[in-house]
Amino acid sequence: MSTIAAIADAVATHINAGTFSQPVSAERMYQPAFTLEDLADLRVSVVPRTVGIAAATRDSSVFECVVDVGVQKKLPAEGTDAEIDSLLDLVEEITDHLRLGRLPDAPEAAWAGIAHEPVVSSESLEQHRVLTSVLSVTYRVRR
Repeated sequence: MSTIAAIADAVATHINAGTFSQPVSAERMYQPAFTLEDLADLRVSVVPRTVGIAAATRDSSVFECVVDVGVQKKLPAEGTDAEIDSLLDLVEEITDHLRLGRLPDAPEAAWAGIAHEPVVSSESLEQHRVLTSVLSVTYRVRR
């Protein structure tokens, strides 16, 4: 299995092992495409995004793997702001669960950082009334 696919699997497993304010079932996939009906329930997608490779020594490299964690849910007709706040709390809980640590299923991968962009996709919100928030988590593997 490729390095980034193994890390994405480990991220999904680690998220699923966490305890959050809402039930979470993360799934690793390559193309998170859902219908609006699918998004009536919370969806957490773990998607391999990029791999950068740099020299570490003459005979080893550092692989910098970025995995996106997408949180999506169709919003209700009313109470949208409260629902968004609740979902952003969940995204922050997932962030706290992933940051600063190693993945039990990929201990060779060192956590390097997290970017949260978009915090809320205005396009998704405007066009479909769907909250879409994405964490880009970076891990480094030396090999």
